Amino acid sequence: MPSLATRLIPDWLRQYQLAALPTDVIAGLVVGVLVIPQSLGYAVLAGLPPVYGLYAAIVPVIVYAWLGSSNVQAVGPVAITAIMTASSLHAYADRGAEHYILMASLLAFMVGALLWIAGRLKLGWIMQFISRGVSAGFISGAAVLIFVSQLKYLTAIPITGNSLIGYLSSMQLYIYLLHPLTLVIGVVAFILLVSNRYASKWLWRSWLSANYAKWAERLFPLILLIVAILLSLLLNWSTRDVATIGSIPQGLPTFIIPHVPSFQEALELLPAAGLMALIVFVSSSSVASIYARRRGETFDANRELTGLGLANLAGGLFQSFTVAGGFSRTAINVDSGAKTPLASLVTVIVMVAALIAFSEALAPLPYAILGATIMASIVGLIDFATLQSARKRDRLDAVSFIAAFIGVLIFGLNTGLIIGLMVSFASLIWQSSQPHVAVVGQLGDTGHFRNINRHDVVTFERLLMLRIDESLFFGNTESVHRRILQSVRQYPQACEIILMMAAVNHIDLTAQEMLMTLTRELTVQDKRLHFSFVKGPVMDIIGDTPVITELSGQVFMSTLEAVNTLKNELPSTTHSYLS
Repeated sequence: MPSLATRLIPDWLRQYQLAALPTDVIAGLVVGVLVIPQSLGYAVLAGLPPVYGLYAAIVPVIVYAWLGSSNVQAVGPVAITAIMTASSLHAYADRGAEHYILMASLLAFMVGALLWIAGRLKLGWIMQFISRGVSAGFISGAAVLIFVSQLKYLTAIPITGNSLIGYLSSMQLYIYLLHPLTLVIGVVAFILLVSNRYASKWLWRSWLSANYAKWAERLFPLILLIVAILLSLLLNWSTRDVATIGSIPQGLPTFIIPHVPSFQEALELLPAAGLMALIVFVSSSSVASIYARRRGETFDANRELTGLGLANLAGGLFQSFTVAGGFSRTAINVDSGAKTPLASLVTVIVMVAALIAFSEALAPLPYAILGATIMASIVGLIDFATLQSARKRDRLDAVSFIAAFIGVLIFGLNTGLIIGLMVSFASLIWQSSQPHVAVVGQLGDTGHFRNINRHDVVTFERLLMLRIDESLFFGNTESVHRRILQSVRQYPQACEIILMMAAVNHIDLTAQEMLMTLTRELTVQDKRLHFSFVKGPVMDIIGDTPVITELSGQVFMSTLEAVNTLKNELPSTTHSYLS
């Protein structure tokens, strides 16, 4: 049995190859330096002092590096969890900064607890029930809200709310407070950052080599931050009513047990914590699984739940807000050469150094720069390409996208996500309730049977072969029953009805009653009902029930056997493909 020390030390560390050390260190340094302004901005987006963005990039990152499922995923504060924190704690914004900060840590702790419990219960499979349309619509709607919410830092207008209508209404109400210099600083920074991200070919690659252009693009946000600090000092922006970060507390996050003001308040946070836990898991798992496939590694969804859960639990005890895996920072981590979670531990060292040695240097930084940084970084999250693809290939997924997107904009993040999930599940139920039932015929003399509307097939006047392309359960039995009877009426000469069951993986009690009723209805019409290709697990369910014991016809191993047994040289007709 392995020793306690062996169990506590992760596999990646016990098997660490020194050859990976240089690239891990470089990647960790690069990510640490580049995400400092981003982390500050995400804390502000969450409604917290900027320093909490650095706090959130220390203890949770260490815990995930030790226990998470991915070797290269970079965990930390991200836009979605930041805006969901602000939305969930909107009601506490007027109760004082200290109370709000404690509630943010409590929310992170609750999210972590829910993720950890889900990991222990092995609920990783739940990820597959969030459709692409819902997740893309939710993230796109959240991106729009994030963009609009950051206008308060670019304009100095005190915008509040948790929906698009709320933000725009408050902006209209206080438009007279717009500060011209702040607006100029924010707009110029936003234009430069967007140009750096989306016009880098013109901005850098036209005169730099590909490698230098890549690093110029990555380092530009940091350079802009440094230039903004210098200009703020030289031009005395703080004395001209430009809001700046001000003094940042020096030192590391401290251990604080999240304060629960009352059981009622904790209970009110529970639904928001559940939705945040779901989004954290889905978004982080998507990133981790993508890079696991690219690197030829295995991805364990349950271990991911546990790692994310413990990371947020620990973060909630060390002044963090909810964290998740970030796609942009993970991409930078991988592109910079990260091989193992050691790169994330190096990133933590950078954050610690920033808190200890450079906290005062960040004080003159205008909030407008942080707002512009966030706005530029989330523009790419507005994913209308998925909507276009869904509109052409899967209309129901497109409806789910639109429902989640509009729901988020009108009702806020939590309600919008619930609306998207409800529409998605309704679409799933509708699809399941409308199974495809095809009239089939034989392909020549082969043992293959295909839809008469798609292939040139042979049918038989007194044989009607129907293929059911779905399991049978209470939600679709009425529809299947109706379609079978419609086909029987369409082919009145057929007296032998064969149901092909190859695609049926389950038959519940309601479906069994439907099949018994169908047998009786066909018997009254002097027609017999037969089954072909019934799978073993399905036969285990219905083998000793009236579905089989009272069946008017037979159960055949294959449809070919059924045809050969029943046709008895009956007249045949050839059907051609119908477009």
